[in-house]
Amino acid sequence: MRLIILSILQSMLLCGGQVFLKFALRKMGDFHMSLSFVFDQLANMYWLGCGICYGVATILWMYIIKNFPFSMAYPMISLSYILGMFAAVIFFHESIPYTRWAGVLLIMAGCVLVAK
Repeated sequence: MRLIILSILQSMLLCGGQVFLKFALRKMGDFHMSLSFVFDQLANMYWLGCGICYGVATILWMYIIKNFPFSMAYPMISLSYILGMFAAVIFFHESIPYTRWAGVLLIMAGCVLVAK
């Protein structure tokens, strides 16, 4: 049960990092190699959110793989795919076809089987 809770938290952080990344890239504008472009990106606070989420997720991941069997821990990363689907709907107003939701249900079933 502890692995599931930690995996959900780690997956939430990974998904949060991806959401922040998408927002940062939307705000970024056209890419060009210049110092002014780099300084403009420093004012984009979505990069900070992205980095914090990924940093904390990485530290949590190190804890998980140190303390749990790798064969159980690694498949739990797939929970981030499920959360990513919900994030696509909530933050980016995407419509998700039924076939993808069926895939999400299969992923969830797989996680339950792996955690047993």
